[in-house]
Amino acid sequence: QVQLVESGGGSVQAGGSLRLSCAASGDTYSSSCMGWFRQAPGKERERVAARDSSGRTSYADSVKGRFTISKDNAKNILYLQMNSLKPEDTAMYYCAAAGWCTVVGGFSSADFGYWGQGTQVTVSS
Repeated sequence: QVQLVESGGGSVQAGGSLRLSCAASGDTYSSSCMGWFRQAPGKERERVAARDSSGRTSYADSVKGRFTISKDNAKNILYLQMNSLKPEDTAMYYCAAAGWCTVVGGFSSADFGYWGQGTQVTVSS
């Protein structure tokens, strides 16, 4: 079992930055693969970024070049550095984890079995 707790969300103006954190506790072997997803009101959950069990990363085209995913393996904390934020980035952001995955060929929510409660990001124009 893995417990995921997100933090770092908030309100920011367009062009600003935020850094999300996701602290994973419990069975660390079940969180070697971690990712970020987001869901805006009235929309389906969409992928944002993921870091697979080999350390490879993958990003949605909409955030590529603006967001960076990283992980502190010693602390088992996943980060999402978000720069040049846009109003369309407004959503609830969720952290997800799995024991193993690969981002070669992409990734989806189906790859992950553990989910956090989410942290809200609001970007105003």
